[in-house]
Amino acid sequence: MKKKVLVALPERDNEYQRLQTIDARVTSSRWGLDLEVVYANGEPAVQLQQLAGRIGGADPPHAVVVEPVGPGDGLEDAARAAAAARLGWAVLNCTCDHIQRLRRENAGVAIFAVGSDQLEIGRIQGRQLRTLLPAGGTALYINGPEGAPAARERLQGLRETLEGSGVTLIILAGRWTEESAETSVRSWLASRAPSTRIAAVAGQDDSMARGARRVLEAATGGAAAWAGVPFVGIDGVPAVGQRLVDTGQLTATIVMPSNTGPAIDNLARWMDAGTVPPELVRVPVRSYPAEPELASRGAGPPPA
Repeated sequence: MKKKVLVALPERDNEYQRLQTIDARVTSSRWGLDLEVVYANGEPAVQLQQLAGRIGGADPPHAVVVEPVGPGDGLEDAARAAAAARLGWAVLNCTCDHIQRLRRENAGVAIFAVGSDQLEIGRIQGRQLRTLLPAGGTALYINGPEGAPAARERLQGLRETLEGSGVTLIILAGRWTEESAETSVRSWLASRAPSTRIAAVAGQDDSMARGARRVLEAATGGAAAWAGVPFVGIDGVPAVGQRLVDTGQLTATIVMPSNTGPAIDNLARWMDAGTVPPELVRVPVRSYPAEPELASRGAGPPPA
């Protein structure tokens, strides 16, 4: 009988999580695993219910891969239930305190984290903005879901890097989708001070940067009005984020390779041979284009 892996992701309608899904399917097929992917529609409670139902169900998976929607308040309970059943447990894009504790308590079980350094992602985006706005200015910033570890750490890294740069942030709430950014930007436009001038727009992922651009162009004079304003995002999926940079719709992105494949590779080796992965498996990130190339793409005058 095939061994089964459950992958629990926050959103179906997000290009990076679509990349993660494809990567999970390809990697699971290569190892001969049975794969189930579930999406929480951006709701932490839904994700916890999904995990509890599968882990405690009649036919539990042999291993679980989860990218948390929100803070890990209930995630440790799910992880403990998985460890008690000797199921593998891999957490994506999250600095989770429970990993170290559960590894000590459950020797021989694959309990680990996989992901890119989210603080470094924020720092890269901060360096991008410093380069693109050498004189400083106000950046409209579309944040990820409140409480999501990746969103929190990206903002922390960004703020650290922007300190003393003269770049200030107007932070809006998003949920990793174009539609969420569009809603937030429309609400901000309706209440903004007439004198506010935006020198750059940054999204915590490419889809939110794209959604913000669509609303801003529609509301304030079209594409020409924003032609000199940098738009930057994160994810850098080759067919989406990198293509948007190549076609000029984004000024820059940050390439964050999928981590579901490395997670499943490590779980498969553990299920096959008992090889316990390290506590943290890192996936490297990079600016696209490379940071030295950005100086020539600095901002023009902000639109009125």
